[in-house]
Order: sequence, then structure tokens, then C-alpha cells
Amino acid sequence: MRKGYLALENGRIFEGNFLGPVGDVIAEIVFTTAMTGYLETLTDKSYYGQIIVQSFPLIGNYGVIPADFESDKTAASAYIARSFTDKPSNYRSEGNLEGYFEKSGVKAFQGIDTRALVKIIRERGVMNAMLTDDLSRVDFQKIKDYKIIDAVKNVSGKKTTEYISDAENVKDCTVVLMDFGAKENIRRNLLKRVKKVFVVPYDTKAEEILKMKPDGVMLSNGPGDPAENVGIIAEIKKLTTSGIPIFGICLGHQLLALANGFLTAKLKYGHRGANQPVKNLENGRVYISSQNHGYAVVASSIKEEVASELFKNVNDDTNEGLRYKNFHGFSVQFHPEAAGGPKDTEYLFDRFVELIEKK
Repeated sequence: MRKGYLALENGRIFEGNFLGPVGDVIAEIVFTTAMTGYLETLTDKSYYGQIIVQSFPLIGNYGVIPADFESDKTAASAYIARSFTDKPSNYRSEGNLEGYFEKSGVKAFQGIDTRALVKIIRERGVMNAMLTDDLSRVDFQKIKDYKIIDAVKNVSGKKTTEYISDAENVKDCTVVLMDFGAKENIRRNLLKRVKKVFVVPYDTKAEEILKMKPDGVMLSNGPGDPAENVGIIAEIKKLTTSGIPIFGICLGHQLLALANGFLTAKLKYGHRGANQPVKNLENGRVYISSQNHGYAVVASSIKEEVASELFKNVNDDTNEGLRYKNFHGFSVQFHPEAAGGPKDTEYLFDRFVELIEKK
């Protein structure tokens, strides 16, 4: 381990230790309240351009399990915990986090009061920060000026890939999954239910998607400001007039809303964790959900003739889902594939397939 520093945009500095690679990092700093699921967090592309802080103090106790990864690499800029376990205990483990950090080049940091850090972010709101091993290189103006740009472009796959399900009793239909930083478990859940899935890059034109003759289109999660993706929003708008059922998750939910003329806004510190309560407004039932987002659809911008609210966040009343009236589609802000309940909201994939069958 090597001594290092975390400098916040507001001037606060924490002293700790690097675990693994050492070097300067400037990024947006966010926190997650999840107590488990750190492997999924580390490999979630939605954290592109961000330094992740785990509010739970001990991370790494069940080791590194590649089968649980959501992508093939870490998109986050850095990872912080109070302490990392160096001797994990789990029959599926293939190593510890220090080895993962060294191999993947992820800059990890520990030995600071992460709960104090989380309280600062909650009170001040999301801000930028810098990790360094030399305080003389800290430039607060440079830290303040940092901005996440081209996030989706930097995490999306570069080519179209076809997947055929080997599961039994799947529906003989095809779904196109638009990859804005898609988590692997979205694809896995689709292949449990449908015969064929095409995963396509973020900039795939609507015309190209329609040539694949899909029975449904899935809009994936992803990083960054949704409103930045003007070209994607225009293509999604075209897809909404095609008659093909559409299901959006997280960023996909926001992009679909923007394509229908609604607004999005940045939250003070976002929703990141595996314990976010959401209420189904159709039946009053509350579900525990996994979430990772810094933006939300502005509820007051939703046009009643276009869509109705499907879910709301119980903590702050922000929008968590929409059902559309002008085309066959719905979307959710949370992650039904992420086993937050653990399987409370996985039924939404079944609802998507039912929508495809009805169409």
C-alpha cells in the first residue's frame, strides 16, 4: 500500500492508502449504500467517469467471482472503501480484490472515514474529487472544471452481436438490445425468455434495427447525462412509431422519456444502492430495488395523454417508471435484473414478453 489523498471540490482532504495501482484521478464522486454486490458495482458501466464510494465499511469478503461480472472491465475511474478484505471466504472466489485491482488497473483507495465522506456528499450534493499520492499536484480549479462527456460512446460495444438462447420453453421471438452500457444480466434475463437477442451499439440507426425484424426492443442502462444523447433520442423516437414493443431500463427509461418530449434533471446525490423502495402506482405494492443513477425524469413534465406514471420512489417521490399510451412500451428507472428483492421486479421481463406476444 502507498499513502495517498482524496481532495474534494469543496476543499476537504482525506488521507488514506492506495491499494493496487497508484496515480492521479479526477472524476465525479458518488456513493452507493449496497452492502453486497460490489463485483456488479465494479463492473457496471453506468459508473463511467465516477469515483465510487462504498458506504458499507468492509468490502471484498466473498472475493472475486468473474461469473458475477456485469461487463468485462471496470468503467469507473476509482473505487473507495473503508477497508478491503485481503482473505476472502467463498467457495466460488478466484482471488481477492487487491489482485483484481492490480490486474485490471483500477485505482482503489482505503483507510478513510467513508461514512463521514458520504455525509458530506449527501449534504453538499454530488461533486468532483481527485485521488493523488502528491498533494502538490492538487488543482482545485481543475477538479471543479471536470465534466463527464461522451459517456455512452465510451462504454457501448462497437459491433452487433447475435445470441441464441439454449434455455427450454423460450418464446420464438427476437429482441434487439440497444447497448448504452448494458449490464450482462439484462441479456441473460432476455435469453431466459426469448430465442434470439441482437446486442447493437449505441449509434445503431432505427432503420438498421428494423431490418433485423425484431419483435421487441430493449433500451439498456448506461452512464452520463441522458440529455447529451441527442442522436440516440432521435432514433428512439423513430422506433416508437414502428409499432414494436419497447422496454427501457435506467438510462433507457430516461432516453425514452426524452424521446417523448419529457424532461430529465440531475438529482442532488442520486440513487445508488440495492435497497431503494419503489411503489407500483397501479396496485400500491412496494418493492425493494437495485438502482444506480444520478438523473431522473421530471414528473411534472410527463404529459398525461402520452404516458402514466408506473412507479415512484418511496423515499423522495421521484419518478421510477412509465407506461406509454401512444405506443406499446414501458420503462423503469431501477434495475429489475439486479436481484434487489432478490427477484421482486424480475417479472417485468415477463411483462415485456407478454407485450410482444399480444402485439
